[in-house]
Amino acid sequence: MSYYNNPWNSEVTPAPVARVSVQTVLQRVYLWMALGALVTAGVAFLTVTNPALNALARNPIVLFGAIIGELVLVLVLSAALRRLSPAAAATMFFVYAGLNGFTLSIILAYFEVGSIVSAFVATGALFGAMTIVGFTTQLDLTRFGTYLMMGLIGLLIAMVVNVFLGSSGLDLLISIVGVLIFTALTAYDTQKIKHIAADPSIQADGSIAMKLSLIGALTLYLDFINLFLFLLRLMGGGSRD
Repeated sequence: MSYYNNPWNSEVTPAPVARVSVQTVLQRVYLWMALGALVTAGVAFLTVTNPALNALARNPIVLFGAIIGELVLVLVLSAALRRLSPAAAATMFFVYAGLNGFTLSIILAYFEVGSIVSAFVATGALFGAMTIVGFTTQLDLTRFGTYLMMGLIGLLIAMVVNVFLGSSGLDLLISIVGVLIFTALTAYDTQKIKHIAADPSIQADGSIAMKLSLIGALTLYLDFINLFLFLLRLMGGGSRD
């Protein structure tokens, strides 16, 4: 689920500001992602444990508005990143992470703590392994991008269909396929971020490098969250009644 297509390719080459290395960009990517995940976890915990926030999250109008807000933020970050200042992009990223925690609280409320912890640990292990693969492999993973996007579209269609069918067998299949797709996307997006970070025009401008760090963090954050949710569906034996 990549939300960027090298948005800094333009006819005007930015004036050098402060050179950064690929390692520096990637460190920033994972730092921003970790901070975003902490914000999401904190807001989700606060929403679940606070009666007023919990009631607000269960209000269909408020919940729908929060989801729309998330979509708008992702679209703006992806489409208008070059025109945003680093501070504005960072603010939008954290607002998105907070809104995501708010909406995820409704899902997490249906699962026991043990299931959530198990899914989180499994997600961390898979995500870590796939980021290492994406960073170190000599295989060009971009050739699989079209197939991954086709699989993602098929997955979304199957999820919509199963809303009406309510098939437990199809739900299990969706969860398995979802884990496989987002595991692969983690490696794919990691390699893509690495290749973009190696672009000399990006390394020559600290502001652009910061923006890349944020959009890269958002991309990997989305991979992590979706992988976690599909694993949670598989480990849902501990779900609450």
